[in-house]
Amino acid sequence: MTEVASPRHEFVSFLSDYGRSDEFVGVCTSVMLSLAPHLRIIDVTHDVPPHDVRAGALTLVRAAQYLPVGIILAVVDPGVGTERRCVAVETERAILIGPDNGLLAPAVAMLGGATRAVSLTNPDHRIDAPGPTFAGRDIMAPAAGFLAAGVPFEDLGEPIDPITLTPGLLPVAEIDGETVRAEVWWIDRFGNAQLNVGPEVLTERRIEPGDPIELTIRDRGGMVRWVHTYAEAKPSELVLVVDSYGLLSIALDRRSAAEEHSLRIGTEVLIAPPPPGTPRIEGATTRVSISTTRPEEDQ
Repeated sequence: MTEVASPRHEFVSFLSDYGRSDEFVGVCTSVMLSLAPHLRIIDVTHDVPPHDVRAGALTLVRAAQYLPVGIILAVVDPGVGTERRCVAVETERAILIGPDNGLLAPAVAMLGGATRAVSLTNPDHRIDAPGPTFAGRDIMAPAAGFLAAGVPFEDLGEPIDPITLTPGLLPVAEIDGETVRAEVWWIDRFGNAQLNVGPEVLTERRIEPGDPIELTIRDRGGMVRWVHTYAEAKPSELVLVVDSYGLLSIALDRRSAAEEHSLRIGTEVLIAPPPPGTPRIEGATTRVSISTTRPEEDQ
């Protein structure tokens, strides 16, 4: 029987916390291209905050469904050089490569779950390392390159049960009667603050677009509107909008809600229906100061 070669992959989508001031991204890219010169490498981002596995996991899960079929290489690895595993995880759409520290887990779930997984232990598919602190270059980028060149998935190392992979630890909103205790998950470069809840928490409380909503940040509250677009907000009006990923975001039109209201990743936000009899807000400028806490005071 003729052995069937594994198909070559055309794309590697590459995410990391390496930044661009050092040579790390260029070196990892060069390692992959030296093994698979045909590759097309997509730099998803290399500006994940250093060592922030949760931020990397959230960035990856937001992007995963839009990335081309192929390989995803994600490196946010504060445990580099320790006993944590480097792994490759196969899903129906992509093979994800990265440290086994929860970074990959949300994206694996988004892509339908793991079908197979291996620990990257095969020394034939690594490169010689002068030290243990650059596994992205020495272990994970080579694995991506070898896979792209047609090396079978199972040749990368020892098979592992996908159930043993480290889960992603992402905060879940808490429901307390009519009040939703949410959290800021992500702040984009425009200062919009994404929450870890979707619009269903509003519709379940009989709130419709245009209705007032009671929003409380650090025990300071006020009424905001649910709007469809940023441009519907009036000058200085804080609003809630459903963002491009289907989650609620706190926003100002053409201004940074995060900066002006001292929002950070992890800031707690309470969402509740307004008190009975509260009139509908017709685009009025918000008069209540939601937060006067200076950023350095929010520890």
